Amino acid sequence: MRERTLTMDTLNPQVKAVEYAVRGPIVLKAGDLERRLQQGDKQPFTEVIKANIGDAHAMGQQPITFLRQVVALCCFPELLDSPAFPDDAKQRAKRILQDCGGQSLGSYSASQGVECIRRDIADYITHRDQGVPSDWNNIYLTTGASDGIMSILKLLVSGQGSSRTGVMIPIPQYPLYSAAISELGAVQINYYLDEANCWALDIEELQRAYLTAKQHCQPRVLCIINPGNPTGQVQSKKCIEEVLHFAYEENLFVMADEVYQDNVYSSDCQFHSFKKVLCEMGPEYFNNVELASFHSTSKGYTGECGFRGGYMEVLNMDAQVKAQLIKLLSVRLCPPVSGQAAMNVIVNPPKVHEPSYAQFTKEKSSVLDALAHKANLTEQTLNSVPGIKCNPVQGAMYAFPQIFIPPRAIQEAQSLSIAPDMLYCLKLLEETGICVVPGSGFGQREGTYHFRMTILPNPEKLEILLEKLKKFHLRFLEEYSQQEPQITRTTEEQHRQKSKQPD
Repeated sequence: MRERTLTMDTLNPQVKAVEYAVRGPIVLKAGDLERRLQQGDKQPFTEVIKANIGDAHAMGQQPITFLRQVVALCCFPELLDSPAFPDDAKQRAKRILQDCGGQSLGSYSASQGVECIRRDIADYITHRDQGVPSDWNNIYLTTGASDGIMSILKLLVSGQGSSRTGVMIPIPQYPLYSAAISELGAVQINYYLDEANCWALDIEELQRAYLTAKQHCQPRVLCIINPGNPTGQVQSKKCIEEVLHFAYEENLFVMADEVYQDNVYSSDCQFHSFKKVLCEMGPEYFNNVELASFHSTSKGYTGECGFRGGYMEVLNMDAQVKAQLIKLLSVRLCPPVSGQAAMNVIVNPPKVHEPSYAQFTKEKSSVLDALAHKANLTEQTLNSVPGIKCNPVQGAMYAFPQIFIPPRAIQEAQSLSIAPDMLYCLKLLEETGICVVPGSGFGQREGTYHFRMTILPNPEKLEILLEKLKKFHLRFLEEYSQQEPQITRTTEEQHRQKSKQPD
């Protein structure tokens, strides 16, 4: 047989290094089990519950009517004559179409996005940040937030050896970051969030990670996810100020992943944008710290993952580099224009005096109130189970509980050459049909084990999921351990002390 040009030996090694746990082996196995069930195979469960990914509509969340109306009108303008659609939806659709080539959503837009949508995003940011001005020329529409994050990282990664770009990411992290760093051949710099303090970001830990990394690379980038994924924390204003001061002192480019900005559930927490806090710190900071902030249609209260809509706002970028960014974006022509239209509805929702306002507000509140209820239900239920400890789910769409895994189970995992929490999640899937992602896919302190689960299933299904999970965990402990598991404060303190030591 003729030898193939592309083999595992000739494959780009940076592609081989990419890992993405959210759609990793657990999810592939879940898909296989689902197919077997459909074919009539007997399993110890009747359905696979995919709690592995933040895909709201796949979990049964209903679309926001107004968003779908505007996008439908943009896709099929003949509906503009239909009395079934409200006037405010028609006005928005007409405005978007007027800025599209040939007044069609099927035409390419400018590489940065449709102009009127970029202007609306700038107005939205100005309003959100209570008057802090936003220039629409700094707004770029993207194919989901992921596309924007990747584009900015491409600009930042350079150098060889000890001058190679280092990218600071939180641990636990969303695997997009580690995957992008691997693909681009950058150096990953881990800074650990403080689990004992509700996953807070500790400035001393940032400094430790930075100084350690400087010995073998050039740290240039600081990534923050707020509200957190997978950890569900909402960073305080004081914490954000400290982070921005640190970035200013060390001349780091800040990437603020703020896609969960509408997903804040705890009454003690409030979302603060990095841009607004930067402005409040004064002109020396606001005019100098390089900052890219990201948002998306996929999260929030809309959950429109499939539209792949998103945007980024980029501040204080060198003018010549900005031209290079636009050149880079032009290579992919433009983001999906339907996704841009969906993003427009999020930043330009119905106003109080418009006909769709009452229904829109009711639907938005219903989604966010349900998520807040499920966040609390998940936290409370998990914390009632011996050997599971879950921090408050202050925001985002996930719980990231720590789980006790007995030594015998750890030994079995080692004999199978898999992570202990991978063994746990595989057994959970095989026995209950529940698909969650092992914490090892997001990063965690050595000697601790977690899993990430979404809070997106409807309340009835979530209660079933949590009850099955509880029973499984107790069986797992009984199978592998005769001792009562405990996660103690002393253990947490040991992890925190360990973080002060250089890697």
